[in-house]
Amino acid sequence: MFHHLSNPIRRAFCQVATAVAVGGLLALAGTAQAGAPMVKKSGPGYYRMMLGDYEVTALSDGTVALPVNKLLTKITEAEVDRALGAQSLTSPLETSVNAFLVNTGAKLILIDTGAAKLFGPTLGNMLDNLKASGYTPAQVDEIYVTHMHADHVGGLMAGSERAFPNAVVRADKGDADFWLSKEQMDKAPEAMKGFFQGAQASVGPYVAAGKFLAFDGNVELAPGVRSVVTRGHTPGHSTYVVESKGQKMLVFGDMMHVAAIQFANPAVAIQFDTDSATAADARAGFYHEAARDQYIFAIAHVSFPGLGRVRSEGNGYVWLPVNYSVVK
Repeated sequence: MFHHLSNPIRRAFCQVATAVAVGGLLALAGTAQAGAPMVKKSGPGYYRMMLGDYEVTALSDGTVALPVNKLLTKITEAEVDRALGAQSLTSPLETSVNAFLVNTGAKLILIDTGAAKLFGPTLGNMLDNLKASGYTPAQVDEIYVTHMHADHVGGLMAGSERAFPNAVVRADKGDADFWLSKEQMDKAPEAMKGFFQGAQASVGPYVAAGKFLAFDGNVELAPGVRSVVTRGHTPGHSTYVVESKGQKMLVFGDMMHVAAIQFANPAVAIQFDTDSATAADARAGFYHEAARDQYIFAIAHVSFPGLGRVRSEGNGYVWLPVNYSVVK
């Protein structure tokens, strides 16, 4: 190409061209090595599995940091710290808040709803994750509430509107009579009044719209789905049993809060319990039954997706998260 140029000029030109090419490559290399901005956000928080013929979708509302070494009872703060440390955890503990969507084929049922914004900015993602999972709030037929603490009923509302316009909300009469009562709120200690206010703000609009229906104790709420009375954490706390084709799942609500502690030692309770001894007895009974029969637990405050089984070990139990699978 440059044969018409004299040798000295040709050599000089080639040297310049080489320098330009090398410089360009170095510039490109510098560009390729430039740091990409960190995203600092996980993907949509939903996980799907089949339970017999029923589709179960775990929905993350987010996480909240809890000072569990100060909240747990029947155990010392030092014992909590040691048990957490053995699993490379510390307090405050980043604690999941999970809800569970069950599609029976005939009904779409949501069990618990997360906190919305009642517990701060790290929660309130359940509704977006429900949409990301392929459903819309308008498709939800019924909502079963394990109990009326704010991190389980807050997601019933989207601002000032009912988040689930077509859904009927179900909860045990014991919880409804307690948390929705102005009389109970008025005589509660000041530190407890926020619990009542959160429940009334979240469930009240469904009551006003004729979309709330209480039940009393152990009731079949839909084919394959029934309530089991587990009073202790609250006056009307319920768990929900979902069964299809011989497979069984127990939606555990707030029967336990800290996996690193309460599987190994079911007697450990939490300050939020209204009757911790009753709650602990129920917890131990369910652990025993689940270990024997190997059914699935769906737990609100175990690391997302909160699905797994338990195995007995010594005087306690070991949590076995479900193996990751792709629903087909």
